[in-house]
Amino acid sequence: MAPLAEATVRVDCAARLGPLRRIWTSFGYDEINWTSTPAGKRALRVIGEFAEQPYYVRSHYIFNSGIGWSLPHWGAGNVYHEDAAGRPFYDFAIADRVYDAVVEAGLRPLVELAFTPRALVPDDAEARFRYEPSPTQWSPYEAGLWSFPPKDYGKWAGLVRALVEHCVARYGAAHVRGWLWELWNEPDILYWRGTPEEFHALYDVTAAAVKAALPEAAVGGPTTTGDLGPGRRGNEFLRGFLAHCAKTSAPLDFVSFHTKGARFDPWRVYGPLGGPAPRKQSPSSLKMLREVRAALDAVAAHPRFRGLPCIVDECDASVPAHWGVYDNANFAYRNSEYFPVFQCKLMKKLLDLSERSGAHVDQATTWSFYFEGERFFEGTRSLFTAQGVEKPVLNAYRMLARLGDVRLGVQSSHAWPLDRLDDAEEGMPEEIDALATFNGRDCVTVLAWRHADDQYAIDTGETDVTLRVERLPFEASRVQLRHWRIDGRHSNSHAAWTGLGAPQDPSEAQLRSIKERQGLELFEPERELAVRDGALVARIPFPLPSVSLIEIRSLP
Repeated sequence: MAPLAEATVRVDCAARLGPLRRIWTSFGYDEINWTSTPAGKRALRVIGEFAEQPYYVRSHYIFNSGIGWSLPHWGAGNVYHEDAAGRPFYDFAIADRVYDAVVEAGLRPLVELAFTPRALVPDDAEARFRYEPSPTQWSPYEAGLWSFPPKDYGKWAGLVRALVEHCVARYGAAHVRGWLWELWNEPDILYWRGTPEEFHALYDVTAAAVKAALPEAAVGGPTTTGDLGPGRRGNEFLRGFLAHCAKTSAPLDFVSFHTKGARFDPWRVYGPLGGPAPRKQSPSSLKMLREVRAALDAVAAHPRFRGLPCIVDECDASVPAHWGVYDNANFAYRNSEYFPVFQCKLMKKLLDLSERSGAHVDQATTWSFYFEGERFFEGTRSLFTAQGVEKPVLNAYRMLARLGDVRLGVQSSHAWPLDRLDDAEEGMPEEIDALATFNGRDCVTVLAWRHADDQYAIDTGETDVTLRVERLPFEASRVQLRHWRIDGRHSNSHAAWTGLGAPQDPSEAQLRSIKERQGLELFEPERELAVRDGALVARIPFPLPSVSLIEIRSLP
């Protein structure tokens, strides 16, 4: 495709839009036991070192029974047990390792209270659950019995209260007040093999147990999916849950739900490794925005809940997390510069959506961490690949972390407007847009990008963007400009790896060369610019896709 015509981005520093809500400061993953592996703890420390505030960390399976050894999309906290007389007792050994790793990295848990321990699976569940023995399935429990409602809600409540009390004793009430406690995961699909009414009752006893252990604790749910197509009922389930809480006055401190940008069809292709995609497909930021808008509207329909934080605690460009380029070549975007630019764009659009909705997004969680034993750049939805190499998407969060606390007004000649959210387009067309902030003292920061949802868009050149920053909020005749970039040549470990021939067993020198390119890189040397009439102008070339972080700091 031909590049966009010359574009202009104008930042008005006198247009203060209020505090910047840092909605990107959370991530999550399925495999809870990888949290405390050596690789997991190193990964947590990497995130903690650049995080501008403690990120929330969410994972599945804290209540699942098992040996504490994760596989992709599986894990076990193994907390709950019963003696021969049916009396509950608890083992917090795995929970301690998991939450210790999170807290020691300077982060904080979002505790997903799920799923059903083996001892609480209903007695008739196995008779109601279709299961064919297979060497790839350990038992009916791992295959799905964990998704049945617990047979004894009183024992479940005791388990919830015991976990909260244990965490308060271990980490202190002041710290645990900053955690979030959430019931279950995606109860509108196969994760919950009960009725909505059974879920509502379980929420009531769960919220009461959390509050009994720590009255100031924040508890919420229901972690529903978006409406992904025929047979899906995420918004219907969400509306029913909210109606229940409104009617019963059950404690509700936040509302959580999910969105996904694509479900590639087919998910998995059986053929030669590295073969082409069966048909070219891409994530859709428009699909995600439509799903989030529908959920926000459901929350805003209840006056009591309009001011509550809404947590999109799986906010992902595609599902599933653990399949990659060898399953379907469309997952290639997860390795490249496309993904970090998509994430930056999405965060800005979610902020815009919140401004015009009756409820607001407080967190938008990437379901990404790392996978044990994968090949280099497997294409899984992850922040790290083999040997702890940081993928380009991690640099999006480094950029976002450097934004200031006050949002500024931005106008772009080629931004995609939210007014077009109901257009028939499946994905967002190419745009140039920006998010700008002020730190309250001496620095204006502009995050600007060129992106299209179509990951196969062919760029034949760069677009020159004129950046005008007007009515600077500090007195200066000259400013220092620092300019970081993520694109096909900058801040891109994947490009460095492919440039070396894509080795799956890189030498020490090759691995060192890859890791030298994994962090956030400057696009150009630092330079000084003159300020005229309180404004400065810079011309910046943008390939497709790319994102720049431009920091403008006053000089004495």
